[in-house]
Amino acid sequence: MMINRRLLPAIERSLAAFPAAALLGPRQAGKTTLARLIADGRPGSLYLDLERPSDLARLADPELFLSRHADRLVVLDEVQRRPELFAVLRALIDEKRTPGRFLLLGSASPPLLRQASESLAGRISFHELAPFDLSEINPAHRELQNFWLRGGYPLSWLAESDAAAFDWRESFIVTHLERDIPAFGIRVPGTTLHRFWQMLAHLHGQLWNASRLAAGFGVSAPTVQHYLDILEATYMLRRLQPYMANLGKRLVKSPKIYLRDSGILHALLGVASLDDLAGHPIVGASWEGWVLEQIAQLLEPQWQLSFYRTASGAEMDVVAERGKRKIGFEIKFSSAPTPTKGFWSALNDLKPDRTYVVAPIENGYPLAPNVEVAPATELANVLQAIG
Repeated sequence: MMINRRLLPAIERSLAAFPAAALLGPRQAGKTTLARLIADGRPGSLYLDLERPSDLARLADPELFLSRHADRLVVLDEVQRRPELFAVLRALIDEKRTPGRFLLLGSASPPLLRQASESLAGRISFHELAPFDLSEINPAHRELQNFWLRGGYPLSWLAESDAAAFDWRESFIVTHLERDIPAFGIRVPGTTLHRFWQMLAHLHGQLWNASRLAAGFGVSAPTVQHYLDILEATYMLRRLQPYMANLGKRLVKSPKIYLRDSGILHALLGVASLDDLAGHPIVGASWEGWVLEQIAQLLEPQWQLSFYRTASGAEMDVVAERGKRKIGFEIKFSSAPTPTKGFWSALNDLKPDRTYVVAPIENGYPLAPNVEVAPATELANVLQAIG
């Protein structure tokens, strides 16, 4: 089953304007499928998978080999396997600076991002491919909770059953810990990171407290911070920063921690079905994180996201800012969402241009001036209208 990826036009525009484009993101999010689709649309394109010994052998002398293919698109998959290629690519691009020469695919790691941005500055455009989002799946109301349960990884969403989807996600977690993270040169035992990841799943949507978590985990605060950085750098975790504008209020200053994919969160917690999810203490926080991730993926990258919370109890789940524009989002897992007193206080403090209360309902309705209850199925349209 082919699902059109929202990122495709943006990558095509980058290849028309830049000598190189990079498509980064977690494994199994669909980078290879999307790259092959792009390559198929450009006759003569060359695809090299740097995890295949035969393709690596062709790059024994990368400058000589790649210079022979200066007139066609070359796709380099898993480029983090050969970081020394970035210097070669820079030299080849400077020798013949034509658009659309290279499409680089890689799973995220700090060294990869740093080397690519430093070596190819001004020559490359970066894109992040996350798992499927609402605009790509376009689920009907009755399908929405299945999408939330399984998450957006293609092989989880497209699995024949919830049980098969759950098994795939459990296998993905093991592979990420035992293969992917060591491949980035990170030397932390997989069992240790697995325990830490599970602890974070139970703390999903809560404020980050390194000292408290370190005490429970039996390590130092810098060590748990290092573990957190690893999961964030590999696209498994999102750190939502607090809103820090000077409003004369005592603001919460710690970030909130969310696992980025709801399906991975549920697998770590042993939640295999909607019945399991409905009765689990994480249900509200899971829904909040799922909606947050949709907002983060579907808004343009220029929008800055944060949450607002004061010591007196005023709270807004997500505040999106771009220049002077400000949009608020309150997230409720309820068929009849009723914002709390803290929400109205936050609304008075922040004075956003518009605010949406996002809930799993079929039809939206106005709640107050510039405040609207929005169905989660309409979130993609709401965010597209925001720009």
